Amino acid sequence: MYETTGPQGSPATATATDAAGFDWTGRTVLVTGAEGFIGSTLVDLLVERGARVKALVHYKPYGEKGHLARYLGPDGGAHGPVEMLAGDVRDPGRVMEAVAGCDTVFHLAALIGIPYSYASPGAYVQTNVVGTHHVAEACRAHGVRRLVHTSTSEVYGTALTVPIGEDHPLQPQSPYSASKIGADMMALSFHHAFELPVTVVRPFNTYGPRQSARAVIPTILAQLHAGAREIRLGSLTPTRDFTYVTDTALGFLAMASCDRAVGEVVNLGTGREISIGDLARALVTASGREAEIVVDPARLRPAGSEVERLLSDNSRALQWASWQPRTTLAEGLRHTSEWVAAHPHLFAADRYAV
Repeated sequence: MYETTGPQGSPATATATDAAGFDWTGRTVLVTGAEGFIGSTLVDLLVERGARVKALVHYKPYGEKGHLARYLGPDGGAHGPVEMLAGDVRDPGRVMEAVAGCDTVFHLAALIGIPYSYASPGAYVQTNVVGTHHVAEACRAHGVRRLVHTSTSEVYGTALTVPIGEDHPLQPQSPYSASKIGADMMALSFHHAFELPVTVVRPFNTYGPRQSARAVIPTILAQLHAGAREIRLGSLTPTRDFTYVTDTALGFLAMASCDRAVGEVVNLGTGREISIGDLARALVTASGREAEIVVDPARLRPAGSEVERLLSDNSRALQWASWQPRTTLAEGLRHTSEWVAAHPHLFAADRYAV
């Protein structure tokens, strides 16, 4: 093992191989949603390990390059270990083309965020459920070694028992979570019906540099670094299990090389929880600012839709693939605060990002 600078600029440990001596060198890997928060971090880790990465990114006519810009040449074309493919998982032909020749597919492309799902639930069904069907069908047609499908802890709803294991009932408390439940079942059905080697990875609340302002941690930090004396939030009582983004991405790699996880769901979380109110106070400390925390009614979820408690049981990931988080919450919040402070143009601190 050797020390390197992680994709977020924080210390990380990288190796050419992962769990059980799995070697990524020279393997062709597709990452859907590759330009996103977790996706771009995963791309960085794969490149560090010598993989040839095909990055399926959502087409943007205005040419915004996002978190993968460093993999583009001066003329805007791909160079080096990453091949950029503009497309949409709702297009089965483009997905079939992207999967061709791949050893492993990490499917992260999704329409995310709970508030917008109240306004446009049909869009979530098309991207998350139908899009997952297209990815699974393409993986089946091309005989990929492994499909790693991305779920979310939101599918569990408010915890009935804690910590939450993978056998916890699924509770669709928002159209977003319902669409992700449907996507998970679609992916698993291809394992049961067609023996497609699928693993469903279920991250709990991932945070860190590159996360958009729609999430609670960058929302708070953007307000703090803009000099706000009041931090406007929704409900302060729900608890969440926060995992640093590099740890989550390492979990994806571990599951892709874990044969025990085929046909299974695996949680990725720390096994520790913190309330949103306490998190906000920790972020005030991490930022070095001073502010009062207040509840903003515009940020409250509809009655019956708020998930009050999420706390992971990560024993499967530990026992099956020796995965466990390496980054403490205090360390991760400090790295994230530094990143948000260095990128103020990405955040509108006075506007609630849905």
